[in-house]
Amino acid sequence: MNKIIVSIVLTITLIFGINKITDALYNVEKPEKSAYQVTSITEAETNTDENSKSSDSGNIMGIFASTSSSEGEKIFKKCAACHSIAQGGKNKIGPALWGVLGRNAGSASEYKYSKAMAAYGRPWSFEEMDGFLLKPKDWIKGTKMSFAGLKNQKDRAAIILYMNENTDNPLPLN
Repeated sequence: MNKIIVSIVLTITLIFGINKITDALYNVEKPEKSAYQVTSITEAETNTDENSKSSDSGNIMGIFASTSSSEGEKIFKKCAACHSIAQGGKNKIGPALWGVLGRNAGSASEYKYSKAMAAYGRPWSFEEMDGFLLKPKDWIKGTKMSFAGLKNQKDRAAIILYMNENTDNPLPLN
């Protein structure tokens, strides 16, 4: 019985001893500040709104010169699974986009929008559309559009030019 008790005590001492020795050999000091800073929710929402509406979409008008609506037509194929852009086109998973630029968000007839989109109600300008296409769920919180967004600003500009051509009343590009 003594041998069993001694072996248990020796094992426990050995485990704690190895732990102390490894701590001494591999001493890692904790940094004062964590490498990953978490901002508060209100600060993050404010930053998202300010950043997405200013820096990401601020110069869409300048990008129009470097792209074309024909490029936008090619890129729009990503959108065609959910949206129709033909005149008189029917609503699909998403609303028909003929004449979308210039009309109020959430106002297409015979389409059931999310509450967030219906309440948004701002007119679709070039800047609004650019911000929305960047990341729809960040631009209009609560939208049911599940598209991840287009990160490339030139692609967004091309699609916006294409949508501006597919209307009875295109918005002026100046």
